[in-house]
Amino acid sequence: MEREKKQSSAVSNIGAWALNVVSSVGLIMANKQLMSPAGYAFVFATTLTGFHFCMTGIIGLVSKASGYTTQKKVPLWELLWFSIVANTSITGMNLSLMLNSVGFYQISKLSMIPVVCVMEWILHGKQYSSKVKVAVMVVVVGVGVCTVTDVKVNAQGFLCAFVAVLSTSLQQISIGSLQKKYAIGSFELLSQTAPIQAVSLLLLGPFVDYFLTGNLLPTYHLSSAAFFFILVSCSLAVFCNISQYLCIGRFSAVSFQVLGHMKTVCVLTLGWLLFDSELTFKNILGMAIAVLGMVLYSWAVEADKAAPLPKHGSDHVKLLLKQHEVDGSSPVKDVELGVGGLSRG
Repeated sequence: MEREKKQSSAVSNIGAWALNVVSSVGLIMANKQLMSPAGYAFVFATTLTGFHFCMTGIIGLVSKASGYTTQKKVPLWELLWFSIVANTSITGMNLSLMLNSVGFYQISKLSMIPVVCVMEWILHGKQYSSKVKVAVMVVVVGVGVCTVTDVKVNAQGFLCAFVAVLSTSLQQISIGSLQKKYAIGSFELLSQTAPIQAVSLLLLGPFVDYFLTGNLLPTYHLSSAAFFFILVSCSLAVFCNISQYLCIGRFSAVSFQVLGHMKTVCVLTLGWLLFDSELTFKNILGMAIAVLGMVLYSWAVEADKAAPLPKHGSDHVKLLLKQHEVDGSSPVKDVELGVGGLSRG
C-alpha cells in the first residue's frame, strides 16, 4: 500500500513538472509570435500579464461557484503583501530586460538559485548537502554557457535586476510557505491572489508599458490574428501559473528553479527548430552540461532522502530538516500562474 502511494505521488510530481515545462515553453513560443516585430508587435508585456491573471481569476471564480473547489480563508493583508511582491517581480523583470544586456539579464536569472538557497537558509534555517550544492553549480554553469553572451552593466539596470531577483525569489518561497501555513491547495491560493494581481496590473500595466516602450495601448491596431494569439497566451498562462503553484507546493523553491532550467534548454531547441534561431557548439555544450547537472541534482536529492537515520536525537532532527528541504515535502498534495512575468524560464 505504501509503495502504491509513493508510486502515485511520483507520477503526480512528474505530471506537475511536465505540465509546467510544456505550458511554459508553449507560452514563450506564443508570446514570441505575438510580441516580436516579425509577428504582431504587441509590445505591452505588463498589460498582457494582467490579462493572464484576469483569465486565471475568472477560472478560479467559476470553479468556486460550481463547487469544484472550496476556498479556505487567507488574511487579506497576506494576499495583498504577496500580490505586491509578485507584481514587483513582474515589473522588475521587464525593466531588467529593457535596461540590461541579454547576457546580464540571463546572469541575474541564474543568480536566483543561490539567492533562493540563502533566503531559505535565513528565513527557514534550511540546510543543503554538498552533493546538492555541486549539482546546482553544474546546472548554473551549463545554463550560463549556453545563454550568456555579452555582459554590460549600468546602475539603473543593476538596481532593477537586484529588485527583480529578490522579489521573484521571495515570491516563490512565499507560495510554499502560505500553502503550508494555511493548509491551502495551490489552485485555491492562486484563485485568491489572481484577482488582486489582475486588477493592479491592468490599472498600472499600460503606464509601465508606455514607460518601457513609448507606445500607448489604445493606439495598437488589434487584428483578429493578434487577438487569437492573446487568447492562446492567456490560456497557456493559466496552465503555466497553476502548474507553477503546484510544483512549488510539491517541490522546494530550489528544486523548482533547477527543474525550471530545463525550459531554457527546450526553448533554445524549439527556437532552432521553429524560428531558425542559431544553435552553436557553445549552446549545445551548455545544454549538455545543464542536463548533466539536472541529472546530478535528481541523484543528490534521492541520495539525501535515502540516507540512514542517525541514532542521536539532535542529528535526527537535522536530517529531518534536510529531508524536508530536498524533497519540498508538504501536507498539501492536491491538483491545483507565469508567476514571474512573461519570461517564465
